Amino acid sequence: MDGIHDFGGKPGHGQVVVEKHEPVFHSRWEAAVFAMAAAGAAAGAWTNTDRFRHAIERIDPVAYLTQGYYGRWLGGIENLLVEAGIVTREMINARVQKIGGSLQDLVASRPELVPDPMSEAGATPGSSRTVNRKPRFATGDLVRTSAQAVPGHTRLPAYARDKVGTILTMHEAWVYPDSNAHGLGEDPQYLYTVQFTGIELWGKGDENIKVSLDLFEPYLSAVDLGNL
Repeated sequence: MDGIHDFGGKPGHGQVVVEKHEPVFHSRWEAAVFAMAAAGAAAGAWTNTDRFRHAIERIDPVAYLTQGYYGRWLGGIENLLVEAGIVTREMINARVQKIGGSLQDLVASRPELVPDPMSEAGATPGSSRTVNRKPRFATGDLVRTSAQAVPGHTRLPAYARDKVGTILTMHEAWVYPDSNAHGLGEDPQYLYTVQFTGIELWGKGDENIKVSLDLFEPYLSAVDLGNL
């Protein structure tokens, strides 16, 4: 889906600043949110990481930019807890007021009134799967990524849409996030490492820059060399 979360590879956001000797948690509340994620999954608020990621993508855009990494997690967790019926928005509001917060504060979570169906937890550990079909592509093939945005979760970033790259590696089949995030089943798809030039992705820059992305087969189509 198009959203504030998908700004990787886009200009105008400045240099990535790496904090030296960064601690695991900057504050105790971040550790608490990390523990909430484990507890929420154990309580059945979500059954896979794809659903969790999509819940974070759906939080308030301003909160996404201002509340930090674990603040985003907290908004996503609240989305899922409310959608699963484990807590209500009223219960969360009451807790906020009890610890001194205001109902006028920016709230990250935006739970859906009609959430996606809940998928069962996968019986097979991990995300690697076996499928009874041959892959469409092989190492060295030229492929073009989809030009279309999708309304839900996807692992194809916006900056890599409608771009031509070369397949470097094929990784067998893996659980398909676009389906799994929405309770529509694992729908395993072949996964490929596709390499793009920086010029292909951004139209300018050092011709020696190469970017490799792991992309699922439904995102890709064969390239007609005559139309390049």
